[in-house]
Order: sequence, then structure tokens, then C-alpha cells
Amino acid sequence: MPTRGEFYEDWLSPRRIRQGKVGRARVAGAISFLREEGECYSAVVDRAGRYAVDWTVGDLAPVERLMLRRLPRSLRVRGILRASARLIRNLHEVAQLDFTVRHGAGVVRLDGSLFCDVREPPGRPLCGFYGGLLKRYFEFFDVSCDVQISRCRGTGESSCELLFDTNHSDS
Repeated sequence: MPTRGEFYEDWLSPRRIRQGKVGRARVAGAISFLREEGECYSAVVDRAGRYAVDWTVGDLAPVERLMLRRLPRSLRVRGILRASARLIRNLHEVAQLDFTVRHGAGVVRLDGSLFCDVREPPGRPLCGFYGGLLKRYFEFFDVSCDVQISRCRGTGESSCELLFDTNHSDS
């Protein structure tokens, strides 16, 4: 984990989050400093994506969670992707997530990633937040899923792209 936990807590404290005082600039600043932490960056943003899903799904009406869980697998996969797109838009209003799915596998394209706005490409993908978010959404609704980052705007690509595959399990 980052060596300067108190530093990040000051920028992104739970109190500030609850009060709605964590704007784009504050989050972007914290993310920028977090990138300097090296290998910890990937673990932290993956976990943050997972937490975002836990908090969001916890706020869903129980009937909505139940309905999504009871959908046939192919419709559940699409429902999970739509819910992921909605969460990402709620977190960062200019983010746009589009997906293509066929037989349980597909591509998620993301434009407007807050994590991938960088002046100088770091040489590694920065979209781990979205990978963690997708994995956790699928887990929460009982669908095992592999997610891999195939393109990242932070490394100079035109958009971020994640590949997912739900075909490796019986869920």
C-alpha cells in the first residue's frame, strides 16, 4: 500500500466524500500522486474499483439485485455491463462506456477515463480501476469473469479497452 496513507486520506477522506467535497481536481491530484507510488498503484486502483461496486450495489433496492441475479446468464452479463456503465458515468460525468458482447465474451471501450488523463504516458496501463470494477460486478452477480486491459489512453491509445470473458466457468 502507499507509504503516505495520511496524505491520501487528507485529499480523499470519507468525511469529504460524504459531504460531496471531492471534486474532479482533488481526485485527479490524488491519482497523480498515487501513480508515483510504483507497483502499489495497480493494487490500490483495482481495490478502489471493487469498493465502488460494493458501495453501489449495497444501495440498490433488494428487488433490483434479485432480478439481476435471476436473469438468464446472457441477459445477466448485459445487465451487469449496463450497471457498470451507469456507475462509471455517475463517478465521472464525462466518462462513456460502450460494450460489445457475444457468447459471454467481449470488449468494453471507455472514453473519458479520469485515471488515464496524463501529460506523459507512463508506459503501463492505468485503467485498473475499471478492471477491478468489472470483475467485482460480475462476482457480485455470480458470474466468474476474466478481465484484461488491452488498450489504455494513458499509454497513448485513443481510448481504453478491456477484454472480458465469462466462458471459463459454469456460473
